[in-house]
Amino acid sequence: MPESTTSTTRGRVLRIAAGLAVLLALAGYLVAQYVTGGAGAPRCTVRSAEGDGATYELSPEQAVNAATISAVGTSRGLPERAVTIALATALQESALRNIKYGDRDSLGLFQQRPSQGWGTPRQILDPGYASERFYEHLEKVPGYSRLPLTVAAQRVQRSGFPQAYAKHEPDAALLAAALTGRAPASLTCSGPRDAEPGKPADVRAALVRDFGPDVLPKAQAGGSRDKAGAAGAGARLGGTPAAATVTVPVPAQAAGARGAAGDRRGWELAHWAVAHAAELRIERVAYAGRAWTTGDARRTWHSGDARNGSGEVLITTAQ
Repeated sequence: MPESTTSTTRGRVLRIAAGLAVLLALAGYLVAQYVTGGAGAPRCTVRSAEGDGATYELSPEQAVNAATISAVGTSRGLPERAVTIALATALQESALRNIKYGDRDSLGLFQQRPSQGWGTPRQILDPGYASERFYEHLEKVPGYSRLPLTVAAQRVQRSGFPQAYAKHEPDAALLAAALTGRAPASLTCSGPRDAEPGKPADVRAALVRDFGPDVLPKAQAGGSRDKAGAAGAGARLGGTPAAATVTVPVPAQAAGARGAAGDRRGWELAHWAVAHAAELRIERVAYAGRAWTTGDARRTWHSGDARNGSGEVLITTAQ
């Protein structure tokens, strides 16, 4: 066989082998993504309530941190605008990740510096503490809610790139609308594919950590079992998996009638629970006749759920 023909054949074989290797690698990647639920890919979605089709996707880790930032802000009695500013700042500084590194000694969600008096490294790496410190400084900015977002954020952060915060405002506004409860049923997440159980006690502890002890009745905040606990234990003794539900009351307005304020608080709590679904192994959240479940491939809130009214949020963990 002539040398030129041999070279051509060898080249064709190598190209075919390379193509097969690429196909096998792609197949392996797709299988891994299916089994793991798409590790590293966004698994939470916020949808605009304004009918403009705007959406924002984020990972479970980012959703948990965003929910903590929002809860700390509303627990301080701050307006949605303050939460939007905080979320945009954290998106720019850390991409909503609680990172242990940064410029010089910067750490955490907001890249706060121990050397500049923001706290110890351990404190700054606590998302709740870091959020509290951010809001403390923001509240000292005169008229912050009327300032352009990038100006308000820069007054707190003193960044070398003061205009960088502006690009995150649309996404931060979507997140804030959902996490403060103004946009009902606008946040959904896909839960983990594994069968790890959740613990109602962990849900209660996280609620108190983010919202304060008044978020739950004293009996629940103190660690007593929820109303479904006894039934759940009985079902487990019979060999049937059971779920335990944490009931979070939504206080009525002072006038005694439910209205926008009460509904907003309920959706704030409901969206907080959805954001924590992967971390706390939450499989179902229900509020105001609607419910979200972790196994729903469409990742939507379903209407027509009659198991609760508008006076409480039901958070059900996998067992």
